[in-house]
Amino acid sequence: MNTTPSTTSHERAVSAPSGWVMLPTLIVLILGDIALLIFSIRDGVETTGQPHFGLLFLSILLLPLLILLLTGFFTLQPNEARVLVLFGDYKGTVRTSGFHWGNPFYTNGPGQPGLLAQAAQMQSKLAGTKPGSAASTQKMGRNKISLRARTLNGDKLKVNDKRGNPIEIAAVVVWRVGDTAQATFDVDNYENYVSTQSESALRHLASLYAYDYGEEHEITLRSNVVEVSQALRAELQERLAKAGVAVDEARLTHLAYAPEIAQAMLRRQQAEAVIAARQKIVHGAVSMVDMALKELADKHVVVLDDERKAAMVSNLMVVLCGESEIHPVINTGTLYN
Repeated sequence: MNTTPSTTSHERAVSAPSGWVMLPTLIVLILGDIALLIFSIRDGVETTGQPHFGLLFLSILLLPLLILLLTGFFTLQPNEARVLVLFGDYKGTVRTSGFHWGNPFYTNGPGQPGLLAQAAQMQSKLAGTKPGSAASTQKMGRNKISLRARTLNGDKLKVNDKRGNPIEIAAVVVWRVGDTAQATFDVDNYENYVSTQSESALRHLASLYAYDYGEEHEITLRSNVVEVSQALRAELQERLAKAGVAVDEARLTHLAYAPEIAQAMLRRQQAEAVIAARQKIVHGAVSMVDMALKELADKHVVVLDDERKAAMVSNLMVVLCGESEIHPVINTGTLYN
């Protein structure tokens, strides 16, 4: 089976004529054409009894053409571009903001209601607004593409980490269109492409790392947020390069165990915390007992045999390691009674 490989488009920056120059020019031409129309009729009737048909037909043909040329005006805001497509041929991209004029036969963008509705729905999802709100119903006509930074706040996904534990994870991606030609011609809908590839990259990332408690020097999702965010951004940039999209930032916004294992994992964390605390308490108690015995021996406060040292160590360990309050018993007799 023979397949034709897809070609990669590349943006070509072009400049469009200034609208402030073309507007008075077209107005003067239209007024001149109207004057020619009137002259061909009046002068012809006065001199020959019939209009000058040559000038009349010329003025009639020029009038709709000049009116059609008036539809070529368009404006661009800062960080906005227009892709110029003439009869299916890519002519370049205008990135300069301001008032411009272009060929009125340049394609004005998708005209199918289904595509417009899909674009509006995807724009509302990326912007975090409701589908019926004013912000979500704005459409970019005339093949205009916004070059501003956009934020994709992804939904919570339920995936398995490297050890197979079900977790919930979500991420936010800050992206912008870098190559307008790739965004327009190399993918069907670049906004939908960004959303789909971001979810796919996040699922793949979660399967590469453990949630926590990895091997020695192993990167985990919870402990190494910076490294994980960098890995997510690199993978997203690789996936979205085909659509001419540049990823400015990607980071995790939500990370937790799935509800079905959250209680079990919480008990494990609590047990490990208790064990770690006990280890520190025992280590500190042993150090204090050793220090007490050394101080007593160095200052010759009392001479203890091994049995009395063992009893003293036992009592001090109980006092230092016990959780409840210790009530001492005062010995009123001798050292050995």
